[in-house]
Amino acid sequence: MRKEEYGNMGQVALNENREWLENLVNVRPSKRQLAWQQLEFTAFFHYGINSFTDKEWGDGKEDISMFHPEALNTDQWCESLLNAEIKACIITAKHHDGFCLWDTKYTNHSVMHTPFGKDIVAELAASCKKYGIKFGVYLSPWDRHEATYGQGKAYDDYFCSQLTELLTNYGELYTVWFDGACGEGPNGKRQVYDWERYYALIRKLQPNAVISISGPDVRWCGNEAGDCRESEWSVVPARLFSQKAIAEASQQSDDSEFREKKIDERDKDLGSREVIVGETEFIWYPAEVDTSIRPGWFYHESEDDKVRSLEELTGIYEKSVGGNSVLLLNIPPHKDGYLAKPDVERLHEIGEYIRENFRNFRTDVEITESTEAENVVFTLRFGKETSLRYLVLKEDIKEGQRVEKFRVEADGKTAANGTTIGYQKIIPLHGIPAKELRVIFEEYRAKPVLESIRVS
Repeated sequence: MRKEEYGNMGQVALNENREWLENLVNVRPSKRQLAWQQLEFTAFFHYGINSFTDKEWGDGKEDISMFHPEALNTDQWCESLLNAEIKACIITAKHHDGFCLWDTKYTNHSVMHTPFGKDIVAELAASCKKYGIKFGVYLSPWDRHEATYGQGKAYDDYFCSQLTELLTNYGELYTVWFDGACGEGPNGKRQVYDWERYYALIRKLQPNAVISISGPDVRWCGNEAGDCRESEWSVVPARLFSQKAIAEASQQSDDSEFREKKIDERDKDLGSREVIVGETEFIWYPAEVDTSIRPGWFYHESEDDKVRSLEELTGIYEKSVGGNSVLLLNIPPHKDGYLAKPDVERLHEIGEYIRENFRNFRTDVEITESTEAENVVFTLRFGKETSLRYLVLKEDIKEGQRVEKFRVEADGKTAANGTTIGYQKIIPLHGIPAKELRVIFEEYRAKPVLESIRVS
């Protein structure tokens, strides 16, 4: 690691610099955060009354008698996830329209009061258990149907009652997912969410579940387009966990342009030394990249020919799962309760890509570690010239996030440059032929501790 001073640190003494870096490295993930990160690739199912109205956002005034899926098959949903190498899923138990997909005691605006009359959250939870898929729920704090919304404690009581049902009746949850949407209630006032009450309830009833996005465990990447940062830090200033800021950045209306926005240039770097100098409080707050396989989040027949290409989706996968993030891919079920053919076919193709490139790594590799000047170097030798597709680096994040800059050489020539690694970094090598790879760690906060180096 270079000993020069960084950015605006000025004339900080070297021993003080080391102490500051040690504090950064000592910020570590919780067990629930680590388990979440290891899922890598997860799914969202946006399903509800909007699936029948052909809308993205409902207003809570829909005639719920139209909700009558003719071929609900949550087993098919889970089979498709397995084909895609997806390990977990989230269901929109209640979207902003207030229509509930489970057997709730607190409103008649639910699936149980439709011609269908079955608990869909229970159906999916059972399928997930059958297929070994982790299960989570999305419960919109904004409810455009409920009369008490905007009345403070009265609505918080209602919300917590429904949250308790979901936390206790459907087995173990891996996540409870909140967004920051917040509109006016019937009284013309916005609800001030009692987040601390919600969090305490989740910690009590589902202690292993991460609280995502408008929560302290998982950070929204900042867009819905699948755009990813080149350098994604899990160790960030504590001020980034702010419900107010999250709400202000969240979508507040059905806005197709919002879904296409990319990361603002001002938010491209959240954790480098230059950016965080002067900060005193840090948290482990890893990023989730959420995007949809289609232009919309709910199913629309008009989008059957607009499913994202395999090339686009694998590019997002490499930059998110391979960029110290978890990918949350939305797959909206058809109104009749199954995943449409174009989506299923694309999911299978994604799974084939993952299995080919990231499930069968080379075993004929000799790996040695050395030190050159102040660089830590890992050398991978193959014995003979070999065509290389991907290099996958993993830090042992139980020991913190350490690497700031690295270089990859193939037979002495630079093949790639990188910054952060964290949980995982996927480096495309594009079939380059080589007898030897060298991974040279040039800048780091403490000596790199790697969990693995793998090549396909």
